[in-house]
Amino acid sequence: MTIETGDSVSLEYVGKLPDGTVFDTSRQDVADAEGLSEAQGDRDYEPLVVEVGAGTVIEGLDEALVGMSVGDEESIEIPPEKAYGEHDEDLVREHETEQLREVLGDEPEEGLYVQTQQGGLGEIVHADDDVVRIDFNHELAGETLVFDVEIVDAN
Repeated sequence: MTIETGDSVSLEYVGKLPDGTVFDTSRQDVADAEGLSEAQGDRDYEPLVVEVGAGTVIEGLDEALVGMSVGDEESIEIPPEKAYGEHDEDLVREHETEQLREVLGDEPEEGLYVQTQQGGLGEIVHADDDVVRIDFNHELAGETLVFDVEIVDAN
């Protein structure tokens, strides 16, 4: 069966950067080897089930599944514009350090993550006595991604 838009597909995957750094996987053995299972705690590693074309996975992966078949194994390279987009400087916001200190109830430090009242997540990328810069881009924005996928089932 050739996969078409609207089909439900079960797949195993390893998501990595072009340099081989693994950032996500459905495979327990890969998660263990890469140290992801420690960092992600109680996550279950199992095949991902997606409806092709429904937008539940990044666009480039969604598109690449069309035409594949059960048993196929492919390495798919996805450019930023078909993944999490390019890094957008408009999503890096500046705040007065004193004001943010009051909101956080703590000292803002580079590397900390903050959440907005609307649920947005941002990383503090700069903090000094006057200004704090928070980056609300997805952590993989601007990155080319490589997904090694194996189609396990489709219907």
